[in-house]
Amino acid sequence: MNVHSSKYKCTECGKCFGSKQRLTLHSRIHSGEKPFECTVCGKRFTTSGELVVHNRIHSGEKPYKCHDCHKTFSRSGNLKKHMRVHTGDKPYKCSLCDKSFSESGSLQKHKRHAHSNRRPYDCRWCGKLFKSSGHLKRHVYTHTGAKPYSCRHCSECFTFLRQLKTHLLKSHDEGVWFTCHICEKKFTRRDHLETHIRRHEGVKPYVCDECLKCFCTATELRHHALKHSDIKHFCCGSCGKYFRHKQYVKSHFRICSVKLGYVNVFLRQ
Repeated sequence: MNVHSSKYKCTECGKCFGSKQRLTLHSRIHSGEKPFECTVCGKRFTTSGELVVHNRIHSGEKPYKCHDCHKTFSRSGNLKKHMRVHTGDKPYKCSLCDKSFSESGSLQKHKRHAHSNRRPYDCRWCGKLFKSSGHLKRHVYTHTGAKPYSCRHCSECFTFLRQLKTHLLKSHDEGVWFTCHICEKKFTRRDHLETHIRRHEGVKPYVCDECLKCFCTATELRHHALKHSDIKHFCCGSCGKYFRHKQYVKSHFRICSVKLGYVNVFLRQ
């Protein structure tokens, strides 16, 4: 009733809440106030609950345990998502095709990759275009040489999170292997296993609209579709000219960056 009566109403956006406490927490979104500070790294948070969860990064505490594989998690939500690995539950369905996913983030990623050609983020070193800022950030690591993901068991560091997960599985037996029921080959990622099984079964669900050729993965279809398309995904970071293939923009960039006086960091990697 407090919500309906607008007793606790945000003066900034008009959203109503059931209690004064909830309104106070919400108001920090607009004010930017973060009163809870981590004593280890100084990072600040809006609520005490966020700080408690964050502190588990430093303490290593993982109180939520999977009863099937005994993997532990720092958040209950992460355990809930993980359980879908064992149950096979995929509640997030794509409205454009018949694929389903265990996480909403995976569904959004699928839509960007399989059903959209928009790539608004470009690499200033090599001109490659990306569909998300996260993909661009990870790509830039290949030019800078940064390795932000470190193993807590040894001194190894990695450029990408997937590399760290693979290392933990292979070197420290930490994580979950995905095993093919046909040939018993093991994979570090579920999507790689699914693709592998498709090849066993001869299933090719991705069909080219132009020539009707079929493919096992969306990536294979996208690469093939370039033959039928005039879309140029790769942009020169120096002059802005677009190219259809990655190797073309690399060759062009060598000449263009020298003419315009840019330091070609990419070529030194």
